[in-house]
Amino acid sequence: MPFLRSFRRVLVVAVFLCLLPLCLSAQFAHTRQKEIVDGSGKPFLIHGTNLGNWLIPEGYMWDFEGGPQSPREIEALVTELLGPDNAAAFWSQYRENYVTQSDIRLLHRAGFNTIRIPLHYKLFETDDSEGFHLLDRVLQWSREEGLYVILDMHAAPGGQTGTNIDDSMGYPWLYDSPLEQSHLIAIWQRIAGRYKDNPTVLGYDLLNEPIPTYPAVTPLNPKLEPLYRELTSAIRQVDTHHILFLGGAQWDGNFSVFHQPFDSNTAYTFHKYWSATDESVIRQYLDFRDLYNVPIWMGESGENTDEWISKFVALLNKNDIGWTFWPYKKMSKTSAIATISPPDGWDAIVAFAKLPRGTGAVEQRLKMRPGQATIDRAFAGLLKNIQVQNCHVNPGYLHALGMKAVATPERRLH
Repeated sequence: MPFLRSFRRVLVVAVFLCLLPLCLSAQFAHTRQKEIVDGSGKPFLIHGTNLGNWLIPEGYMWDFEGGPQSPREIEALVTELLGPDNAAAFWSQYRENYVTQSDIRLLHRAGFNTIRIPLHYKLFETDDSEGFHLLDRVLQWSREEGLYVILDMHAAPGGQTGTNIDDSMGYPWLYDSPLEQSHLIAIWQRIAGRYKDNPTVLGYDLLNEPIPTYPAVTPLNPKLEPLYRELTSAIRQVDTHHILFLGGAQWDGNFSVFHQPFDSNTAYTFHKYWSATDESVIRQYLDFRDLYNVPIWMGESGENTDEWISKFVALLNKNDIGWTFWPYKKMSKTSAIATISPPDGWDAIVAFAKLPRGTGAVEQRLKMRPGQATIDRAFAGLLKNIQVQNCHVNPGYLHALGMKAVATPERRLH
């Protein structure tokens, strides 16, 4: 009968429209009780690395121990040595060269399935900001290589730690500043709005290592989870697909600040450096996972010997905890996937970087300043040496992570 045929068609369309959101959501990785599952619903254990020192330079990865550490301090040094015009060109080329398609291919060939990208809020202030162009490229390359990407707010407006790693002014004002909290919400909404339909994005790590262990700032602990609630509400207004990762207080280590989970697609992340490698160091996180039936993930560790890393990875794998070790590249040291060689003349840059700063020290700094030819040669050499084909890949480090030793694009391993 015509009426029944019309009714059936209406019913089919209605069912399709009801199921469409579920079909779309199934394309995205998401949480399922204690697990993260991929877009097809299969359990997914994160095995990844962190692209540290790319969008947020850190002094120790430039051999600046005892000198500038935060991005703003390093940028001030570069501007002092190169001048404002050449410094701007340097940073643009630095970000172009540090992570390329060859880097992402190398990580895939080594066996990684995820990369975590530390972000600086200042690179995402508008829809046309440089940070988005850089991320768009990496997401495309990662999609081609079958890698997931976690976006990590490493440097938040106002500062979530008050230290060099968030490029703040020496105090974590984020928790007491409604202005900076609104700023952070706007940044996350802009990021989530851009990538809400991108299944290569595994999720958003809302704040890296909030609130240090320092006694003067631990009273801020009760303000962390309410801020996470505000961020979650704001992100869910524009993006209902992606996992939200919440890190504990005290450098992502303290889960006692958390209560009953308030979002159905949330995982919790901890960081662990320089500890024992037995179950006691992860017991609070295992208990939290069991209590609330939610996934946990180890977002940062490393900066240690290959032997220690191997033991810690074994502990994590035994307990079904995914991980992203820190970092992918850094200068001189082998406790990374790839080592950058200091360029010719870099010793003079390092010595100058460690001199006292401030307007009262200008005369003495001018006396000690390297010649401009040495400066220009050193920074040009750095732009060359950070390219993956000019780095040394560390097979011992990769083996400690359970990954495959691979060659750089134009070199073979020795």
